[in-house]
Amino acid sequence: MLNNNHTYLIKTWSRELGFDHCGIARAVRLDDDARRLESWLQKGMNGSMLYMENHFDLRIDPSRLVPGAKSVITLLLNYFPDEQQPSEAPQIAKYAYGEDYHEVIRSKLKELLARIKAGIGEVEGRGFVDSAPVLERSWAVRSGLGWVGKNGNLLNKQAGSFFFIATLIVDLELEYDAPFAGDYCGTCRRCIDACPTEAILPNKVVDGSRCISYFTIELKEMLIPDEMKGKFDNWAFGCDTCQDVCPWNRFSKPTEEIAFSPVPAILNFRTSDWEELTEQGFKEIFQNSPVKRAKYAGLRRNLQFLRKAGE
Repeated sequence: MLNNNHTYLIKTWSRELGFDHCGIARAVRLDDDARRLESWLQKGMNGSMLYMENHFDLRIDPSRLVPGAKSVITLLLNYFPDEQQPSEAPQIAKYAYGEDYHEVIRSKLKELLARIKAGIGEVEGRGFVDSAPVLERSWAVRSGLGWVGKNGNLLNKQAGSFFFIATLIVDLELEYDAPFAGDYCGTCRRCIDACPTEAILPNKVVDGSRCISYFTIELKEMLIPDEMKGKFDNWAFGCDTCQDVCPWNRFSKPTEEIAFSPVPAILNFRTSDWEELTEQGFKEIFQNSPVKRAKYAGLRRNLQFLRKAGE
């Protein structure tokens, strides 16, 4: 039997845990999204990210992840920094300024599920953040939290796009938010025009195999294709260009999550500091940072690629 108080409690707890937005959708198969994802994969737009082809059935059906799933809770956590890097230094994507968001958000999801079990009863559920087969942007739209922009990011009218998306799937029936209606990108194409590698295509399709984030983080080969030389706009890890130019991000406010406070080196390092960074220094400075995902060798490769492009 539906208890509307359960929905109120969950949204209250999410705010107490620091999440900025919480929306809830009925757990159903995402057949339309499945077709779009299948087409994207068939065109090879995932590049060497072959893991995106795995567990296709899990991505489109939440009941395969949580048996008896009834609700998908989507949570947004702002990461916009109050300070930014010197513009002349090799650039790090803002999401990687602070601690690894996977660990920060997992602990929050674990606590939220614990509160649900303690305050509501025996509820089965699983939390996901970015590294599991969940179509989080689709669920965010279905939960009324925003729309998918031309750059492929979820856009929220009040907060822009500088936030992480987390998902909690539960076998508890809840009160569901209305799906977000409309698309407020209009005729704007700033992200399309600004993308240095022309990775943003029409009809809200992003060619992941051409994205700077792909080359600087996901690509494991030690050589970046020559055709990309001079197109990285000084990005050494990830890329925020399409978000930086988005008019909706004028509403971005600094995060209140202490864990996302920038690593001092990211704010203070100049080009020479990055180029002189040793492997030991890398391990010490970025031990709890998303930057460690590129590994020292990957970061060196990216910095060398930027330097050659500038010669």
